[in-house]
Amino acid sequence: MTFVEACRAYKETHGSLPCEVTILFEGEEESGSPSLKPFLEANAAELKADYALVCDTGMWDRETPAISAGLRGLVGEEIVVTAADRDLHSGMFGGAAANPIHSLSAILAGLHDAEGRVTLDGFYDGVEETPSQIKAQWETLGQTAEKFLGEVGLSVPSGEKGRSVLELIWARPTAEVNGIWGGYTGEGFKTVIAAQASAKVSFRLVGKQDPAKVRVAFRTYVKSKIPSDCSVEFHAHGGSPAIQLPYDSALLNTAKMALSDEWPKPAVVIGMGGSIPIVGDFQKMLGMESLLVGFALSDDRIHSPNEKYDLQSFHKGIRSWIRILDALAA
Repeated sequence: MTFVEACRAYKETHGSLPCEVTILFEGEEESGSPSLKPFLEANAAELKADYALVCDTGMWDRETPAISAGLRGLVGEEIVVTAADRDLHSGMFGGAAANPIHSLSAILAGLHDAEGRVTLDGFYDGVEETPSQIKAQWETLGQTAEKFLGEVGLSVPSGEKGRSVLELIWARPTAEVNGIWGGYTGEGFKTVIAAQASAKVSFRLVGKQDPAKVRVAFRTYVKSKIPSDCSVEFHAHGGSPAIQLPYDSALLNTAKMALSDEWPKPAVVIGMGGSIPIVGDFQKMLGMESLLVGFALSDDRIHSPNEKYDLQSFHKGIRSWIRILDALAA
């Protein structure tokens, strides 16, 4: 809506926009965008443009706008481990029957080594080190693990050792367990050995990691750890590669100057820990670079109860897009 309002205000003031603009609303991102690729394929000629402008990222702080040069990719997997043909009484079968919750827990625990690195074969293929000058710029932002994690009641980073917190969330790949269940989880107590145990696992990708290869590596790893008395099935939940724009891109520098004219502090170039698969589709299917400028704040509680969006982000976001459109057209 910041972009829609920017276009409305620009036309109201000047009579027309400074360049041709196509607005695409994509409402399926959180469910894997099943309609998107067929739509892009069917309408590629009409949609293709010089740049895609995406407003789905955040600011560094309330006074400092940010341009995101990178987005992590994503692989989602659901696994179901099955042992006995029904739930069993743990007094009658405990110690003799395979327990799929035990097996699944061991598999998930083995995804990381003592240094916090992911253990899948070939997982780090295509992962490049962040340029030293970029890491030096990030250090000037003054973020610490204690400050970053303190906002959510934590203090100790759990990822790869020897990495700054910004490097961990912006430039390194991850493996996270998003949900795990099995057996009796209702009120009270029930001594059961579950027939099945399930988990949902996601991988955030960087650089040139291949989502398909990561998925195969994960499934191969799981199968190698499954006891002979158990079986496993997998359900895929989307996959997309990471996006990385050149840090010295002329597009980034143009937008950086335009943003710096609107906000109290100069714009900074950052990474983003999240994934926006449509940006990869724009690049892969339409050959378009994306400019990622958003105005979300760290306390917006994204994906949580009481999510909010500041009016300043909305109003100055509108003015920011007007400045960027002017700069790009010029």
